[in-house]
Amino acid sequence: MKKGLFFAAVLCSSGLFAQQYTHQVLIANEGFFDFQTNAIIEPATIGSYNPSTQAYVVVDTLEGQRFSSDVLIDGNTYFVAADTKIYKFDLNSHQELGSITLPGVRNLAIAGNQLIATRGEYIQTFASYLQVFDKNSLQLLAALDTITGPKWASQNIEVINNIAYIAVNNAYELGNEKGLIGQLDLNTLTYGSEIDLGAEGKNPDNMFVFNNELYTVNNKDWSGASVSKISLNGAVNTQNIANAVTGCGTSALRDDKLVYQISMENTLNEYNLLSMNAVGPVAGISNNFYELAQNPQSGELYTSTTDFFSQGMVHIYDASNTLLNQFSVGVSPGTIVFDIRSSSGLNEIENVLQVYPNPSNGIFRVNGLQPGQTLHIFNAAGQEVLTSNQAEIDLKSFESGIYFLKSNEGCIKLVKN
Repeated sequence: MKKGLFFAAVLCSSGLFAQQYTHQVLIANEGFFDFQTNAIIEPATIGSYNPSTQAYVVVDTLEGQRFSSDVLIDGNTYFVAADTKIYKFDLNSHQELGSITLPGVRNLAIAGNQLIATRGEYIQTFASYLQVFDKNSLQLLAALDTITGPKWASQNIEVINNIAYIAVNNAYELGNEKGLIGQLDLNTLTYGSEIDLGAEGKNPDNMFVFNNELYTVNNKDWSGASVSKISLNGAVNTQNIANAVTGCGTSALRDDKLVYQISMENTLNEYNLLSMNAVGPVAGISNNFYELAQNPQSGELYTSTTDFFSQGMVHIYDASNTLLNQFSVGVSPGTIVFDIRSSSGLNEIENVLQVYPNPSNGIFRVNGLQPGQTLHIFNAAGQEVLTSNQAEIDLKSFESGIYFLKSNEGCIKLVKN
């Protein structure tokens, strides 16, 4: 796709106009590891979903890894945390570019040229729960030990103003869960003071940034759940939300609200982050989800379901909670991330020609076409597939996907469903 977009950008080089679109959605399928037989039954995989064509394909299989735990897109590459390794892949070809051996790796973050990784594993201790690598060379820059860094298993990472905030939960030592937010200075790679979330804020399972403040969803001692609001000056406001846990990762920021689900329930709940109180159930969405993630470009809510051993599904909802699409993926679809790109270089000429409907099922009407004017249609690979001097463009016999209409004035992107 990238070569095609570059080709179209060359064709449409006059009068640049940038738009954003979702090129692909990466889905980390955690697979199924049988702890009784110590065997990988279903391998961990990375899948790619194309919202334009609605096609899903497996692009990477993480051989020998019991599960995957995080995916992070950075420029033209992406990183995957999986059991004992961090992988680096090309975002377009999905070719593996390198890897780091790091048993117990959990979550990842990028700041400049630094790749930050947290660690934790059930009934295992490590000399270091926080490590920093050069994202380009994958060379180790710092391994903070339990004296100079977190003393316990750590998970989520958020970067604000050159500080990496680390959620320290010690979630793998039952009865000794922690609720701390560590601060790693990315200039000096020194670990500073920790923010204590208090007795009701233990075991942060998810962390995100909203209104330049940190929020965590906490599973406490596995008997209940809470939400903590953490100001950057260290002030903490924690409120209980349920007398049961929220499950692993089943919470997400959706616009200005938190959406979350209680483990083993089918109701999706909404929480007001500004007032720090519950809103109630989300109407129209009912299922037992495993993962939640909002597409920052389209606003669509991606959710996943699984039986944890044989299948997984992803369901997509619009802002009004209407189910738009659902498709099969791998077992235990966990992390979902969005490859948002700019169409900078594609000169939109809707002020000269109007095309509707767009997207369409293949029939596009063109308003503003002048007598004798010829339109050239290219596919995403840069191949000319059609020429026309008519006010109707018929692409019904062509594959679903992105096409480009070129005239003397410039280009218009066409989306065929």
